[in-house]
Amino acid sequence: MKRLLTLLVCSLLLMSPTLANKEQGSWHQNKYSMFIHFGLYSVYGGVYEGKPVTRGYSEQIQSFAGIFSDWYADTALKFNPTLFNADEIVALAKEAGMRSIVLTTKHHDGFCLFKTSTTDYNAYDATPCKRDFVKELSDACQKGGINFGMYFSIIDWNYPHAYPISSHNADFITPQHHEFNKRQITELLSNYGKISELWFDMGSNTPQQSRELYELVHQLQPNCMVSGRVGNGWYDFAVMADNTYPEGALQAPWQSAASMFDETWSYRSWQERGDTHTKAMEKLRSLINVVSHGGNFLLNIGPRGDGSVVEFESDVLKEIGTWLKKNGEAIYGTESSPFREQFGWGTSTRKGNKLYLILSGQYPANGIIELNLPGYKLLESEGCLSSASMKGNKLTVSLPKDAYNNQTIQVIGLTFNHEVLPQISSNATRISNYSYDCFDYYSNYRSTVSYEWKLPKKNTQKVELTYTPEELGKEIALNNQHVKLEGGKTITMKIDPKTQWGKRYICGPEFNVFDRASTIEANLNQTPLRKGGEWKEINDEKITLPVNLIEDFYLMQTVESPKAQDILLDVAAGNAIELFVNGVSIMKHNNPYRCKYREEKVLVHLQKGSNQIILRAYNRFEKETTLLLRPSAEQVIYQQSVILSSPAERVKVHRTDLATQHTDTELHNLRIK
Repeated sequence: MKRLLTLLVCSLLLMSPTLANKEQGSWHQNKYSMFIHFGLYSVYGGVYEGKPVTRGYSEQIQSFAGIFSDWYADTALKFNPTLFNADEIVALAKEAGMRSIVLTTKHHDGFCLFKTSTTDYNAYDATPCKRDFVKELSDACQKGGINFGMYFSIIDWNYPHAYPISSHNADFITPQHHEFNKRQITELLSNYGKISELWFDMGSNTPQQSRELYELVHQLQPNCMVSGRVGNGWYDFAVMADNTYPEGALQAPWQSAASMFDETWSYRSWQERGDTHTKAMEKLRSLINVVSHGGNFLLNIGPRGDGSVVEFESDVLKEIGTWLKKNGEAIYGTESSPFREQFGWGTSTRKGNKLYLILSGQYPANGIIELNLPGYKLLESEGCLSSASMKGNKLTVSLPKDAYNNQTIQVIGLTFNHEVLPQISSNATRISNYSYDCFDYYSNYRSTVSYEWKLPKKNTQKVELTYTPEELGKEIALNNQHVKLEGGKTITMKIDPKTQWGKRYICGPEFNVFDRASTIEANLNQTPLRKGGEWKEINDEKITLPVNLIEDFYLMQTVESPKAQDILLDVAAGNAIELFVNGVSIMKHNNPYRCKYREEKVLVHLQKGSNQIILRAYNRFEKETTLLLRPSAEQVIYQQSVILSSPAERVKVHRTDLATQHTDTELHNLRIK
């Protein structure tokens, strides 16, 4: 027992010190916040020298329009947003149903909306208005009773010791620049009262730099939540890519940040805005989607250069706020849908013994919603429904024909005899649980942090683990019981001699982010590249290629199998790797920071007949990448029996020897029976 406790303590010390207190709980329950992109770029409104700048986000107009740094800096001489009214913005956020505001204290251009001793390139010292907008909004939030958070760009195009402007905004941070950032963060967290979250963005920190920023924030404000874009797994909440939503619930607090229009975050004078009701319903559905998957929604506005809020954006927020006044119980303080499935009729949230069905999709066939809820008794129903009943384990809800319309989204409330908990499908053999891991923005991806198995018999106490040489020596928690994978019984598999290994092809490179969909479609006439490309035949099992930053290569192998069989493959890549079998991703993870080449073994199930294996090699940092795909010379797996400390009907497994709790378990080869 003493050894077990020591191991558990050591494993906790290895993890990033994610907040686990009432502040984190409060942040998670708020669900909906306002993002504000405002700065010198707002003066341009997406226009330079009389012409719309159609390339890139408008808040990065300095880069995309190629404006000389001194010309851009001169914009500060006329920056006088007399219509920026912090109290009115707070009032708008509250009317919209938002629980906090996050302001861009400094964007990539380096211009600070706060008075700072680190540079005179700020709204107080460099402009005629001589205002500290961070203080104004912080004071207004405190007076208005909502939380105040800060956006902070890790990159800075104005700082002399920073790397130059790049198209991807994810350059390395020099030691001098890192210290400069720390000084500005210290000011922000020391001079503006309580800060609910610090929203880092872009750049590419080393693991040590990420850790130092994370620890600095919590040293200055222990309850301030840190965003995932600080990099390398040192965060309190994960952040999706811009205007992006995850495929399911996560095992960590998380947030989706969305702009009113995907094309820009800051004010764009020539933006086609369309109908306010249509946009309000679009963003309301995004809010519902995020909350039903357990996340928080951060919706952005971009005030004009004079500080005024665009009326279209104000009207959209107010319409969403009207819906929340009526239906907020289904949003605030809720947890993710208890169901893993996605439904065409809409989605759901839960709170205690209540289940909320949110009709954000399409009218279901015959007007009937059926859900599997074993062990529950329906006590009460309310909202837009004709009837609701439980028969056995099945909940049936009948909807009237007017349950769906273009004017609003209806909510049904159902009360049960006990707390509504996440459900595991009776057909599921293994369930994956996810967080988000990253080096930086472009390597951010949905990491698998644990697996769950539903055992075929209740009160099972003996389970058998099957794994490969790749897992030897790894330490896991099996229902919180420490187990070391030490080998056990050795089993030699045999590849059927009639198995035919087809030709091998390569495709790429392509500029890309690592977090892509978990399925892929590809054949010789169709590639996974978004901008075309072609497959080229190669003979080598292992190939090294020149590659640029943030690029993918794909290696495809066809296999004709005479029967269904398991085989062990050797695969390898550099910074990150993903393996698809018959279109489905079965393994995906970042390799250690700046790893140039890493081999590993993957257990693959081949179906009878044709099979397609695709290896995706993702490069974030290096100048060349090496891909490997071949059958392992030794087809060896291990079986190890474990007696559970108490009988169980489910088994949950996670690693205990990883750098952070967001790091991928790399237990894709593990099987339990």
